[in-house]
Amino acid sequence: MTFQQLTYVVEISKCGSINKAASKLFLSQSGISTAVRELEEELGIQFFVRSNRGVEFTADGREFLSYAVSLLEQKHWIENRYGDVQNAAPSTYLSVSTQRYPFTEDAFLRFLQTIEYSRYHFSIREVDLDAVIDDVYDHRADIGVICLTELTEKMVLRFLDSRSLTFHEIAVVAPCIYVHRGHPLAERETVTEEDLAGFPYIIFEREQGMAVDFSEEYRMLSLKKPARHISVNNRTTMLRVLSRTDAFTTGSGLITESSSYRDLITIPLAGKSGVRIGWITLKNSKLSPQAEHFVELLESSVMDSIRFTEESRQTEWARRSFQG
Repeated sequence: MTFQQLTYVVEISKCGSINKAASKLFLSQSGISTAVRELEEELGIQFFVRSNRGVEFTADGREFLSYAVSLLEQKHWIENRYGDVQNAAPSTYLSVSTQRYPFTEDAFLRFLQTIEYSRYHFSIREVDLDAVIDDVYDHRADIGVICLTELTEKMVLRFLDSRSLTFHEIAVVAPCIYVHRGHPLAERETVTEEDLAGFPYIIFEREQGMAVDFSEEYRMLSLKKPARHISVNNRTTMLRVLSRTDAFTTGSGLITESSSYRDLITIPLAGKSGVRIGWITLKNSKLSPQAEHFVELLESSVMDSIRFTEESRQTEWARRSFQG
């Protein structure tokens, strides 16, 4: 199968006849017919049937067309992307895939503020844990940012090892709940699982069949089947729900100075082991200078988030003590 043959089939579909397609492509009708017939024989399908009114595509032909058009569009994009830049300065690349953490976003913004390249392509994706792992494994991301807990660590590390990925720890923090400042539990210095009973639990939705070990939230046995829970698929919606309801969620507890977190506080979960924050990459792979720089900024952002979160808690407790 060649791009030339794909072009012939797509052009026939546009023109509605082989004669018109041949004329538009400045080719003979017999040449196009032969090329299309050879492709049909190679794939074992029939693209269309001929009639006095032209051609009518079969069900297989219409399905094939969708793939053919997509492939030709990608070919065109690649040619435009690289064909005109042979003499230009090379582009700089960095792709980051992350679970939905504010410190990763903060690090990425810091990275953008330091760049001085004339040509570049940078990207960041906020996705589920399994998608972060897939992105790094499939070379769609240079760096993946994830967290591990005592209930997920064993399975996730084993899965990373099976894919020749390495976890690099940055910090270990206490697991927390996120609530708004007026929440009934907001005055607590710590909370227990029992304290959370009855409050709505908000989680990021997972694809059907995805292992619970890949959940974003800090897993607790008592929350495996909450009586009331709310599912969302993005961080912005979660923050808004948390700020306007008595729902809570669990996680690393880290917040940044971003205004998105202005109405929220985090409270440590009593008696729980720490959350390991880190990044993943392919084993034995050498990071690009851009990726190394991002990792440095990520580590700095995590440490700044830890300090800011602790300072925010101290300020909140002091304010409440003064009011009391």
